Amino acid sequence: MAALDSLSLFTGLGLSEHKARETLKNTALSAQLREAATQAQQTLGCTIDKATGTLLYGLASRLRDPRRLSFLVSYIANRKIHTETQLSAALEYVRSHPLDPINTMDFEQECGVGVVVTPEQIEEAVEAAINRHRPQLLVERYHFSMGLLMGEARAALKWADGKMIKHEVDMQVLHLLGPKTETDLEKKPKVAKARPEETDRRRAKDVVEDGEAVVQTLSLMEQLRGEALKFHKPGENYKTPGYVTTPHTMDLLKQHLEITGGQVRTRFPPEPNGILHIGHAKAINFNFGYAKANSGICFLRFDDTNPEKEEAKFFTAICDMVAWLGYTPYKVTYASNYFDQLYAWAEDLIRRGQAYVCHQRGEELKGHNPLPSPWRDRPTEESLLLFEAMRKGKFAEGEATLRMKLVMEDGKMDPVAYRVKYIPHHRTGDTWCIYPTYDYTHCLCDSIEHITHSLCTKEFQARRSSYFWLCNALDVYCPVQWEYGRLNLHYAVVSKRKILQLVAAGAVRDWDDPRLFTLTALRRRGFPPEAINNFCARVGVTVAQTTMEPHLLEACVRDVLNDTAPRAMAVLEPLQVVITNFPAAKSLDIQVPSFPADETKGFHQIPFGPIVFIERTDFKEEPEPGYKRLAWGQAVGLRHTGYIIELQHVVKGPSGCVESLEVTCRRADAGEKPKAFIHWVSQPLTCEIRLYERLFQHKNPEDPAEVPGGFLSDLNPASLQVVEAALVDCSVALAKPFDKFQFERLGYFSVDPDSRQGQLVFNRTITLKEDPGKV
Repeated sequence: MAALDSLSLFTGLGLSEHKARETLKNTALSAQLREAATQAQQTLGCTIDKATGTLLYGLASRLRDPRRLSFLVSYIANRKIHTETQLSAALEYVRSHPLDPINTMDFEQECGVGVVVTPEQIEEAVEAAINRHRPQLLVERYHFSMGLLMGEARAALKWADGKMIKHEVDMQVLHLLGPKTETDLEKKPKVAKARPEETDRRRAKDVVEDGEAVVQTLSLMEQLRGEALKFHKPGENYKTPGYVTTPHTMDLLKQHLEITGGQVRTRFPPEPNGILHIGHAKAINFNFGYAKANSGICFLRFDDTNPEKEEAKFFTAICDMVAWLGYTPYKVTYASNYFDQLYAWAEDLIRRGQAYVCHQRGEELKGHNPLPSPWRDRPTEESLLLFEAMRKGKFAEGEATLRMKLVMEDGKMDPVAYRVKYIPHHRTGDTWCIYPTYDYTHCLCDSIEHITHSLCTKEFQARRSSYFWLCNALDVYCPVQWEYGRLNLHYAVVSKRKILQLVAAGAVRDWDDPRLFTLTALRRRGFPPEAINNFCARVGVTVAQTTMEPHLLEACVRDVLNDTAPRAMAVLEPLQVVITNFPAAKSLDIQVPSFPADETKGFHQIPFGPIVFIERTDFKEEPEPGYKRLAWGQAVGLRHTGYIIELQHVVKGPSGCVESLEVTCRRADAGEKPKAFIHWVSQPLTCEIRLYERLFQHKNPEDPAEVPGGFLSDLNPASLQVVEAALVDCSVALAKPFDKFQFERLGYFSVDPDSRQGQLVFNRTITLKEDPGKV
């Protein structure tokens, strides 16, 4: 019994059953692991997640001094030690410090406790490593030793998560080189080592042009064009592995080619019962992109077969988002367009003996092994009469369904084709009281529209057999279903039901709250559609499900906004500064480049007067070492003015709080250059600025092992900070909703639709890429 309990305990830590049984054979190891797990559970007060379990196993298997077990378990359970690197350092520390007591401060410093490595730091370290080896990487491509890049990034960031470094290396290498080619998949040939001068000459010839490295990075269109995905050609459906043929297949394909002319046809088929999210962006790019890359067409087809959950606002929002991402459907269609044809085919399916009317209730059909329907073999004519009765409203909801006679890959038997619903349809009104299901509708709508490539996410793979079966059972043209991996993001919830819970709980305002990852929310936050498309291209068309770090999407946003968002200046925490020797009798007009890196893009004009406002954090009476901004005896430059200010007097209120500063100014070229130049505003506009952070605190808020209390318990209380009286320069006075700016030194911001005449509201889209050397 004890062995069984230990086996259950060890598998609960994430060990496979085989490894758990092998561990039990080692008496000392199993005793130490059991003790470590028990102590961790007492500390946590809940089950142990897999990551913690892995560390506990590593501790138990490598610790030589059992006296240190409790000490180290407490650090692991409290997540102060949360990586393999930290654990190795901790084990080395206790090995080399056998005497009591352990110096806790020294131990934590040696093990990186409390050190936070940001995704941005990992991105920069990997980028630096790639740049050092860029010429060789471009030549050797995927034959290059990626371990070298990971090792160098790891050396720069000792306490970084190794998995995050590997993921970042994979992403940046993919972005640089594009997907693997057949050549990349070949084994690297063994060659005699060339002399250094020959190697240098060959590299120079291969990758250098006009002094710059040359690389052909594949765009999404290039990834999808022609043979890139190994998809079948139109009309050659039968060449696809797993495609089911019948004696009629070739005639049907011939008729299909006569109708389409060999044109690629895809479709994006959303349900109009919610708002599209970041995962749909991949689907939109894949479906519309594949058609565009191969000179084909893509339908936007609404799967409107569930009237109780469909609303007009969702139809409009989906059309808007497809257009926002830059795609135009060949035609907007609806499953409801084909209700008459679908009903006629259902009658035909009954006549062919492949469908029947069933009276089992929904609860009887649930579970892994529901009992076969007692009505499965009822006479064809009886099912036809009953199906007509269903259409005429002679059955209550749940009293009768039409079911198809097949067993799906997941073991589901006889899926439902039609069910009774007494709910008016948004397009057909009260014409119908029976509605087809996804399993019945989807493949037949694809057939009607002569879709060549039915692209869908991996969870629909279990429906592929029913897809082929139904088309073939009715002897109609059968398209090919291709599956690809979903795109998910960490720190995000995209489920419609859970977003509604967030709205109901007051955690977010609505579907377009900028903290969400719906497409309407990303647009409101200020994410450019080009950035989302670039992110989808960077992720690529993968078969496996992909869960990405948000900072990878943010990097794409920065790339676009850096080139497209004009600069302006804003101050979040204003501190008034009076220039006592202002060099003019009235304000000066300052010409500021809208894009400092490319002044050909134009300038905007702002006033510079004797009273300016700076960020309160840009002044300190008692600065710490290394502080470079305004302080006693330390001048600072005002950006774009050509002037430097020096502190003369600090004005304080009754409470001792600094209310304003008095300074003198001089020309920047009239003396020593200051250590820093700061942003400022003069004669500014007052505006509201909303600063957004992640909505959730944990990477996987829906994972009960990571967040036992559920995703609503994981909300970040600091996810929104509203600055109600921020100041912004007057160059943005005529800005419209969704206009985007870079507020110098602060980040990228977008005008929110809540803005009104004379009262602009800005959403912070994203912070600037941090410079580790900036103080």
